[in-house]
Amino acid sequence: MDTNTGARPLLLDSVLPDFRFSRLECTAVAAGPSQTYRAARELDLLTVHSPLFELAARARGVPDRLRGDPAPPPPSLRLADLFDTATDEEERHDRPDPREPEQPWVGLAEDPGRELVFGAVGKVWQPSIQWRRVEPGGFVEFAEPGWAKIAAALVVHPYGTRRCLLTYEARTACTDQATTRRFARYWTLVSPGAGIVMRAALQAIKPAAEKEARSATDPR
Repeated sequence: MDTNTGARPLLLDSVLPDFRFSRLECTAVAAGPSQTYRAARELDLLTVHSPLFELAARARGVPDRLRGDPAPPPPSLRLADLFDTATDEEERHDRPDPREPEQPWVGLAEDPGRELVFGAVGKVWQPSIQWRRVEPGGFVEFAEPGWAKIAAALVVHPYGTRRCLLTYEARTACTDQATTRRFARYWTLVSPGAGIVMRAALQAIKPAAEKEARSATDPR
């Protein structure tokens, strides 16, 4: 008997259904799904800190600094902006500003109140990461050899009456066998660190959602 006939499909499955590498982290949140989703959408990924991640980021920036050409960091990487400014981004690509670094991360799909899917294409194993801007409409079919396609999703799952589960899943698929082997060596080294960063992101969302939930029930 199939007991999953009522399961709701994930948008992530339609964006990147076939993948070789993945990581899934989860936390329980003492807030409702709508409050948790709003907090997730407002997450600025650049505010997520972990010592291991920051050490790795500094090390990976060394080649650019040695060349005297460090890439300026973006002011923020707020998830909501990847979705709300999609039209503005398309307009900016028609009139590119050479002073502004191109944002490789794009909003790929959204199920309001439940799921946010975002992703990027890059050669992340290189000491100085090379990104390839791929617009949302071309992400699924992108297959140019030599690249890794990364798709990630934050999903809110109702859990009881006053809590929910928030999951953060990241998937990677490579566009050819040689790149898959190269990425496999890289993933063996960085997967634990990726888990730390993903858990830190969940722990940044959790208190924001729970604070909103407490405010909603406080009669003062």
